[in-house]
Amino acid sequence: MRDASRATPQEDATARDYPTLAEATRVWARVALLSFGGPAGQIAVMHRILVEEKRWLGDGRFLHALNFCMLLPGPEAQQLAVYIGWLLHRTWGGVIAGVLFVLPGVVAIMALSWVYVIFGNVGFVAAFFFGLKAAVLAIVLQAVFRVGRRALKNDAMRLIAALSFAAIFAFGAPFPLIVLAAAVIGFLGARTGLQAFAPGGGHGSVGNTHVDDSETLLGPEMAEMPAAARRGALVAGCVALALWLAPVVVLVLALGPGNVFADIATFFSKMAVVTFGGAYAVLAYVAQEAVGTYGWLGAGEMLDGLGMAETTPGPLIMVLQFVGFLGAFREAGWQSTLLAGTFGGLLATWVTFAPCFAFIFLGAPYMERLRANRSLSAALTSVTASVVGVILNLAIWFAIHVVWTDVRRIDTGPLSLELPVLASIDWAAAALSALALFAVFRLRLGMTIVLGGSALVGLLLYGSGMTSLSG
Repeated sequence: MRDASRATPQEDATARDYPTLAEATRVWARVALLSFGGPAGQIAVMHRILVEEKRWLGDGRFLHALNFCMLLPGPEAQQLAVYIGWLLHRTWGGVIAGVLFVLPGVVAIMALSWVYVIFGNVGFVAAFFFGLKAAVLAIVLQAVFRVGRRALKNDAMRLIAALSFAAIFAFGAPFPLIVLAAAVIGFLGARTGLQAFAPGGGHGSVGNTHVDDSETLLGPEMAEMPAAARRGALVAGCVALALWLAPVVVLVLALGPGNVFADIATFFSKMAVVTFGGAYAVLAYVAQEAVGTYGWLGAGEMLDGLGMAETTPGPLIMVLQFVGFLGAFREAGWQSTLLAGTFGGLLATWVTFAPCFAFIFLGAPYMERLRANRSLSAALTSVTASVVGVILNLAIWFAIHVVWTDVRRIDTGPLSLELPVLASIDWAAAALSALALFAVFRLRLGMTIVLGGSALVGLLLYGSGMTSLSG
């Protein structure tokens, strides 16, 4: 039976040119398997294949969709895949594109999670992750500079970034509150006509080849989507909402607050609707809660998980599967801890990504019209600036826990921060971190080389006896 939501644009294209759903599925699988290197790398892969190679859509449509996805909580690259899949083949196209985009990462992170809990205390495995920590620290710092160059274009944006950093680093302000405050400031700044809040926080050009929308399969953007497409997207969005929220409600009612599975379902669901600014900003919130509040894992383990996500295909946000895995592995009380961890990891993944489908399907029919809203664009600009401060806090938090073995907390009035005990410095970790920073900022080596090289140096340090790791 023909899906009524799949009204044109394919009816405006020739049958010879328009890809079938099976053909598009093969392309999405290829995109997923090549999606390494965080959002920037994943977006570049999609642009090269979908815009430059396939010419399914042009630069204007691609970039406008990407900038709108930045307004949404969650991983922007995966949401972009869902949206383009929807443009091509409506509901099933979006579902297939979004699922395939995360599937390789789900499988890889789950396998690595099993290896981590079974063999993590074996010396050479611990040495491998010891090396990865240093590389991840350098990559996060690189993200601070990369996002900062794009976002901090004037004194107002730099002030927002500085205040955001101070709020989360020194006063433990909740990440959602910081993002909300930044969005409100940007929105009000645009409404009052302040030039500092003029739109421009989104992505610029992607790739080296410009492809005009009129020269592509989907053609120029439409101010108004067909009625059938809007109805189909609304139904799909409501189904996605139900599939996301129903398991959360069942787990909370059946197990009660305080049960690890109910906590995973509610925490990551809350995170899914309040986390803006990409994976590194999300990790700042997760570190704040999963490490500090719930105690599911330690700071070093967060770095290990991020190292896994950096070296496997799929969104960096897949590290949340590792967090859910360790939380359930340790807290569920099941006889089979591996089975508990597997369920916890998959549950975290489900409630992280199911909302993305709901957001895109519900917003897809209006995405191309809303992109011109100056107030929303200004809110994005301010949120992006605040994210610079949040990611800087994450980098410092990682550095403290990588380079020093002992950390003390200071709580005085509203002040709440962690500082290292200087005498507890780990000189091997400090040297390896400095080497990784030199490779990233001075030699400008690629992420894969830095990650692989740091892991190799970690193994060499362990083999030479220059660092003591459990084993």
